[in-house]
Amino acid sequence: MIGTGMGLGLAVLPAWWLLQRVASGGKGDWHTDTAPLEQAFPLLGPLSDAKWVSSRDNDRGGIPSPELVISGFARLAPGKLAELTAAHTFVSEGPTDDFSSWFEKSLKGEGPQNPQWVRSRELDRDGGGHSTHLWFDRRSDTARFRALNPYG
Repeated sequence: MIGTGMGLGLAVLPAWWLLQRVASGGKGDWHTDTAPLEQAFPLLGPLSDAKWVSSRDNDRGGIPSPELVISGFARLAPGKLAELTAAHTFVSEGPTDDFSSWFEKSLKGEGPQNPQWVRSRELDRDGGGHSTHLWFDRRSDTARFRALNPYG
């Protein structure tokens, strides 16, 4: 009887893992829910789509960091980027890194094709143990973000 129970346990684990991979987008280990991003970046308004990762994903077996970093892409509602660019000063500038942290690897190659990134330093935040950096692609209404401790 013990051998049968263990066999069932082994059969359930791969099925659960497969369901988790399918729910998270298959290829990568990323999140697609927009609610946490709408909470972290209220200025962006409702988001229609997202693909993002967290430094607390894929536990590497070490001591978890007290700091949270989220990174990824989010699609803005139609007209939202035009609203932001009318209210803030933007310059042509792309991210300086290419998802270089260990937890960001699944985002490489994702996002808009041939983006033309712009950013407004007025929308970025640095200090007090928090930072937010946002870049926007006008052609796809996509925001790329990287934030340290975004919920505080």
